[in-house]
Amino acid sequence: MTATTDGSAGAPTPHATSATTEPPTGTTPEAAGTHDAATRAIQRATDFLLARQDPQGWWKGDLETNVTMDAEDLLLRQFLGIRDKATTDAAALFIRGEQQEDGTWATFYGGPGELSTTVEAYVALRLAGDAPDDPHMARASAWIREQGGIAAARVFTRIWLALFGWWKWDDLPELPPELIYFPKWMPLNIYDFGCWARQTIVPLTIVSAKRPVRPAPFPLDELHTDPRDPNPVKPLAPLASWDGAFQRLDKVMHGYHKVALKRLRKAAMNDAARWIIERQENDGCWGGIQPPAVYSVIALHLLGYDLDHPVLKAGLESLDRFSVWREDGARMIEACQSPVWDTCLAAIALADAGLPGDHPSLIKAADWMMNEQIDRPGDWSVRRPSLEPGGWAFEFHNDNYPDIDDTAEVVLALRRVRHPDRARVDRAVEQAVRWNLGMQSRNGAWGAFDVDNTSPFPNRLPFCDFGEVIDPPSADVTGHVVEMLAIEGRSHDPRTRRGIEWLLAEQEADGSWFGRWGVNYVYGTGSVLPALVAAGLPTSHPAIRRAVTWLESVQNDDGGWGEDLRSYRYEEWRGRGASTASQTGWALMALLAAGERDSAAVERGIAYLVGTQTRDGTWDEPYFTGTGFPWDFSINYHLYRQVFPLTALGRYVHGEPPTGGAAARAEGS
Repeated sequence: MTATTDGSAGAPTPHATSATTEPPTGTTPEAAGTHDAATRAIQRATDFLLARQDPQGWWKGDLETNVTMDAEDLLLRQFLGIRDKATTDAAALFIRGEQQEDGTWATFYGGPGELSTTVEAYVALRLAGDAPDDPHMARASAWIREQGGIAAARVFTRIWLALFGWWKWDDLPELPPELIYFPKWMPLNIYDFGCWARQTIVPLTIVSAKRPVRPAPFPLDELHTDPRDPNPVKPLAPLASWDGAFQRLDKVMHGYHKVALKRLRKAAMNDAARWIIERQENDGCWGGIQPPAVYSVIALHLLGYDLDHPVLKAGLESLDRFSVWREDGARMIEACQSPVWDTCLAAIALADAGLPGDHPSLIKAADWMMNEQIDRPGDWSVRRPSLEPGGWAFEFHNDNYPDIDDTAEVVLALRRVRHPDRARVDRAVEQAVRWNLGMQSRNGAWGAFDVDNTSPFPNRLPFCDFGEVIDPPSADVTGHVVEMLAIEGRSHDPRTRRGIEWLLAEQEADGSWFGRWGVNYVYGTGSVLPALVAAGLPTSHPAIRRAVTWLESVQNDDGGWGEDLRSYRYEEWRGRGASTASQTGWALMALLAAGERDSAAVERGIAYLVGTQTRDGTWDEPYFTGTGFPWDFSINYHLYRQVFPLTALGRYVHGEPPTGGAAARAEGS
């Protein structure tokens, strides 16, 4: 299945409008005016979204991250000897366009310059022919030196540079391929890592063992603080500390690299390659995400797979599908594609906005989603070997790594559709609920991909400085699962109650919840509050009242809500930032669930959405409100600006969606 680059494929779908809604009786003239304006905004937003559904039934917006994706794509092509002028020029055009005035590149819109991102962008532009003394390049290299030069960049950046001799392999943390043999009970076995890290680390063990060097096309002396001593020796942390212990373990691993048994090492690399190939998806990618695909291609190529081998040929073709070509000729690389996530959220938004449950667009979306349900075991089954499959993944092709969050939201979407084949829907939902319940962690909560993926050791490795590498339970995922279980009539199931108890215990002192997969406390609170109410907590519950008070306290003067990614690192940014449509939608969804429909905060929030909607029915949102790794890797989901405001407007006009199994089944009858 192939996605369009902008998610706008297909002719507009006929729009069967819902019945006109009237403001509730007894409302003030101001509230009635807000209600009418919201109704008109719903119509525009619904038309916009329906017109962008693919004929097969799915939606997909662009997934924007940062220029390391684009830089590493060029470096990969340089390493493999397949870089061409057209691709290079298009990538360079995009990278230049993302540079900030001070010469840096950030990892999110409006964010501070980030060293590793700036180093990689600079090197990519050097490959494209930009000269070191060009003004934009000179500003970048001066800033890099001020920050400590290449030596201060993250490990992944220095690995890319080591591939071309711009950095010494001896000066990188060691990652032995024998890791593939660690049993599942042993610390630092590959299943202790989150699935995204696991898929990246296994191929990198081969790269680390092989230590390849391709001739560098130019030197990078201008990126060192002292080219004569590019990596000055730093003192080790105290032995009694975790950092000190793992630094010394790395020294042992470097020693082992020199004496490793050749037969054992060769066997380990071959078994790692077998592990990689077994996890290649039907579309040629790995896990539906770009970074593991890039490193898997390099690793297999180093083991002798030529570029015409079916595995590598399919892998390289899959990477081309991550390209988004823009009207100005620039080329942006997506780190991932999100059709299942976008489709279930779009279906929820349209249904809550009043689109009839049997509308052809919703039926088509439900059919596509049910066809994407995964019916085979994946890496998750290592910890749950007897659990039957039934989840959904995030991407077009990713049968190895379904996720708990997508599965919960797909069920919520399916229950809003009046599908002609109810038995088929019921079977899909039953399998999904069983799988999600089976993926509950010991503490009663849910992570995104795995069960009890909470080992403290992977994040301590010197190698793992690129962001979160484990997948512990989070409030936002747990909230979505609890909401799904409540809709399925399982509010009193002991497993649901354990999830609720965990959520109540995780509430922050100020009344918010931490957002692992969205920015940040606004997202966490917007995910948890509707779940708690759906599960039967009264809106007068102290936890709900504290959350309402917090949301009201962080509302911006313009009536919207916004939160900057810096809230992951700095306390003063919690709930603070420029207003965005998606974050305003999350806050309103929480407040509406808490019974605050007639409050001043809700009316001001709805007015903000109505007032900032564009003529074509969407919203402008350059800010990044999605999270890959808190602080380290941020995402701008281009469909968020559409689905969450529409969901909030719909719930304001039409009321909250029904809760409980009986209501869900009645809705579908």
